[in-house]
Amino acid sequence: ELAKLQPEHVTVLQAEDEIAAVTSALGASFAGGLGVTASSGPGLSLKAEGLGLAVMTELPLVLIDVQRGGPSTGLPTKTEQSDLTQALHGRHGEAPLPVLAARTAADAFDTTLLAAKIAVECMTPVIVLSDAYIAGSAQPWRIPALDELPKITPPRGEANDQPYGRDAHGVRPWVAPGTPGGAHRIGGLEGEEGSGRISYEPANHQAMVRARAAKVDAASRLYGPLEKVQSCPGADTLVLAWGSTYGAVRSDVERRAQAGQNVDYIHLRHLHPLHPELKATTERYRRVVVIELNEGQLAHHLQGLWARPVESVCKTTGQPFTTDELATLWN
Repeated sequence: ELAKLQPEHVTVLQAEDEIAAVTSALGASFAGGLGVTASSGPGLSLKAEGLGLAVMTELPLVLIDVQRGGPSTGLPTKTEQSDLTQALHGRHGEAPLPVLAARTAADAFDTTLLAAKIAVECMTPVIVLSDAYIAGSAQPWRIPALDELPKITPPRGEANDQPYGRDAHGVRPWVAPGTPGGAHRIGGLEGEEGSGRISYEPANHQAMVRARAAKVDAASRLYGPLEKVQSCPGADTLVLAWGSTYGAVRSDVERRAQAGQNVDYIHLRHLHPLHPELKATTERYRRVVVIELNEGQLAHHLQGLWARPVESVCKTTGQPFTTDELATLWN
């Protein structure tokens, strides 16, 4: 469908398989463009090796995962949020990358645009999580004017820049092949800090692992302020949700507020790194309830990070939550 539109400055490729798709997209990024690829379910697993290469080469890439019921072929036409753990950790080695989640069909545009900005300005692959419910939904959406969109500033390198020299945010320069004086080497083997020459030195490898992780953590500087969907005076319970659960959860907490049950609600777009204000915000609440369409993947992740109890409300039926259902699932 995108190819039929013949968009200017966009090249569309139908690859023969998932591995070819992700590595072709990465090749586009190596050449100076922004590679984007998409898949669902098992396709994310097949793209994992290419994602690892993108982490090691520190090239921008956007991968969109439309989640569905799994594992394997599973429920290919039903919805689920069960790829979160794989998105966060599903690569060999120390290979962190930013993970974002869209909450509605309209929000998918803004979330993907933010993913592109992070990918380019931080020189990293980024995963955007959608799901079958969002993919099959529709809603009114005003097409924004180009001058309303956030500016994306690539860290363009110049002649004689070191391929793994870093700026104040730990980001390396992006030097496209053919740049006069910009010949350099990058690849899947560990590179030396600065020069990028292949290195097996233990201290260098540890330094590069930590530099790549620090650069991803610093991506949170591109987030906006932490927003509460609902804030009630004196609330001691905070609801956290993410992805396509937005509509049902929002209606549920609004009903509870109308009934006198004060509950605050934050819907997460940034799943890694988490918003820098999130942990301190959650510490002001006696209870934190996480609602998601899996067996508690985000709840388990947050408990491990924060070392505090987190209540999990979840299901894996292949169907989205309804507001009436949520009213009976937790109190």
